[in-house]
Amino acid sequence: MLARVWSASVVGIDAVKVGVEVDVSGGLPGIIILGLPDAAVLEGKERVRATLKNAGFGFPTKKIVINLSPADLRKEGPSFDLPISVGILAASEQVGAAKLGDYLFLGEVSLDGSLRPVAGVLPIAASAHSMGITGLVVPADNAQEAAAVDGLKVYGFHNLLEVTDFLNNPSRYKPVQATHNIEAFAASDVDLIDLKDIKGQAHARRALEIAAAGGHNLIFVGPPGSGKTMLARRLPGILPPLDFAESLEVTRIHSVAGMLKNRGTLVRERPFRSPHHSASGPSLVGGGNYPRPGEISLAHTGVLFLDELTEFKRDVLEFLRQPLEDGYVAISRAKQSVNFPAQFTLVASTNPCPCGYYGDVIQQCCCTPRKREDYWAKLSGPLMDRIDLQVAVNRLKAEEITQQPTGECSLEIRKRVIKARDIATHRFKKEQNIRCNAQMQSRHLQKHCKLDDSSKRLLEGAIQKLSLSARASDRILKVARTIADLAGDEQLKPHHVAEAIQYRTIDRM
Repeated sequence: MLARVWSASVVGIDAVKVGVEVDVSGGLPGIIILGLPDAAVLEGKERVRATLKNAGFGFPTKKIVINLSPADLRKEGPSFDLPISVGILAASEQVGAAKLGDYLFLGEVSLDGSLRPVAGVLPIAASAHSMGITGLVVPADNAQEAAAVDGLKVYGFHNLLEVTDFLNNPSRYKPVQATHNIEAFAASDVDLIDLKDIKGQAHARRALEIAAAGGHNLIFVGPPGSGKTMLARRLPGILPPLDFAESLEVTRIHSVAGMLKNRGTLVRERPFRSPHHSASGPSLVGGGNYPRPGEISLAHTGVLFLDELTEFKRDVLEFLRQPLEDGYVAISRAKQSVNFPAQFTLVASTNPCPCGYYGDVIQQCCCTPRKREDYWAKLSGPLMDRIDLQVAVNRLKAEEITQQPTGECSLEIRKRVIKARDIATHRFKKEQNIRCNAQMQSRHLQKHCKLDDSSKRLLEGAIQKLSLSARASDRILKVARTIADLAGDEQLKPHHVAEAIQYRTIDRM
């Protein structure tokens, strides 16, 4: 007897439909799984055998051949446990097979017959329509995650007995209703640490506002204790809230990575990832024999914070160059090639020298010029070119430390950021994959960043004096465009360009 059940496998953050064909025939009893299964899939046959017996079903004492098609696609993880179990029950005529083709099955089974949640359900649900699937059968803990996709009938069950009863009597069950609400979602505010806690540092606070409004990369350079990390950690609080489409995209990435904190809800906070400086290249950009998202993809639409930037290995930092330019990372392996989205805002911090006190007015630097040169040599010119805002952060004076914070709260700054982002959104409404000024290409600069004669002379003088590259000059124009948006100005003016130029004065220290 032959039965076919539909399941799916995740490739990158997309999904591929997988047919689970189960043949029960005469021969020596045993289970054979074909179609490039990994160890978790192969171990699943023993879980399925014990599960069916403990749940009260008869296990066929015949030869069982299970084929996972397409045969050239690697099948990973325990999510095939449920479709294999259903396929064996259908092939042995213990469950109705008439409606099997209408649903896609995902789930890990426990030995007592209960269903356990699996990773990657959301991207599979998002791709279900393109697969010709309108119904999804998953563990109850994955049901709300899958129900975030509109137009898909999702059924969540706690154990295998409930699944079989559903297949025999589908009219008794109703699809799971999604608990998310788009309007309420868009209006929600997340409780984040506030920028009003920062004392002084008006210049750095202004840079944070510009970075948030335009999606610009930012680096803070200053001595220990000057507040670089405190400033960086408050950037998410002034970024615009995630809209529903962005939240769905971020949740897909975290679902693939198995990092969803709550499978019943979408990710509602902009990601803030802060890997340690000992991180490897694959952990940063993603990788593995069968690639998984790295830190830059987990920071998609949010912030990637690299504290103590010069402590990272130079070759690891060089991995960031292409994603910073393109907004995605292409990972190629012998067995698989995938693209992961990586449109993040890079925020970095570093000391100005090995001892940390070069240029400090309070404590004298003890580093030689050669040591400082070697220290900054860890950061390549092409990487620094891609950092739009380069800000010197000085230590607070004694009277500033003892006074109460007087700066604006994050909520007020966020209002200006949202207004500037709305201007950019309207500007690029006919463009695809452009959400902010930092993502503009050369053709956009020519159209939206036209300079008058005074502004042009100012920029040309900066290029000559600071030995700026063409990429760095383009970055100045992008920052100037954001500064103008914050001011509500349509045309770039000399003071917009002048402010943008001042953020390139520490390209090389």
